Amino acid sequence: MDYATTYYNQTFIINVIQSKAGDAMNRKMQCCVTILFFIALAILIISLIGTTPRLSRNQHEYTRERSDEMTKQELHPYVGMWVTEGGYIRHELLPNGRYDEARGDRQSAYRGSYKVTGNYIEYKDDTGFTADGEFRDDILYHAGMVLYREER
Repeated sequence: MDYATTYYNQTFIINVIQSKAGDAMNRKMQCCVTILFFIALAILIISLIGTTPRLSRNQHEYTRERSDEMTKQELHPYVGMWVTEGGYIRHELLPNGRYDEARGDRQSAYRGSYKVTGNYIEYKDDTGFTADGEFRDDILYHAGMVLYREER
């Protein structure tokens, strides 16, 4: 055998081995890509199924506490309209723990939340301003004002 034939045979054998190895690598790559595709598809399906919001344990407790607080607010005897003697200032204490204050012709001059504890009331308007007051003998004393329950 001459040198050229030997070189040709060696080159041919190397090319066959590389070709077989390349085919095996291509099959492995195709298999990996297919597996990754199905994993990504499964993640997508799970994320789409899981889009309904679920509350964590803390959120459930907060929701329950907030619900209990709102129930307590609804149960206090001060829900309704409270007005100054001339009717210029009117506080409507809503059963959901919110209030709406009107001043003169200006409806909803201030709005916010309130919390009643016993005969004590704490206000926090939507801008963050806070105030308080006290109910005595069915009269609301608040920020230097005297408000009376409006009879319906």
